[in-house]
Amino acid sequence: MSSDEILPQKSGFSETPDKYPEKSSIFPGTRGELDLPPEYCHYRDDGCEFASSCLDCPFPECIYAQPGGRQRWLKRLRDREVSRLFTAEGKGVKELALVFGVSQRTIQRILKN
Repeated sequence: MSSDEILPQKSGFSETPDKYPEKSSIFPGTRGELDLPPEYCHYRDDGCEFASSCLDCPFPECIYAQPGGRQRWLKRLRDREVSRLFTAEGKGVKELALVFGVSQRTIQRILKN
């Protein structure tokens, strides 16, 4: 079976006339584009720096889907590590500021939360 037999042919004409011809197409609400099911769409899943593909991603929702998502996630990871080093290993505020390359005030804000 060839792909021509499976995929519907794209045409610029609607099967039925519409009073709004600019919106006419095979599927309502589209402009001459086919709304194919996902199995007929070719999507290349290269993943990101956190997973080799989207299907292998450890996150419940893509961190790139929200504005500032990656940066927010990295800051939370940093904050947890700062808190862990402060409580478990007894590192001081000044030492943590030097290790993480931030100001002492930033370390104090992290430890406050």
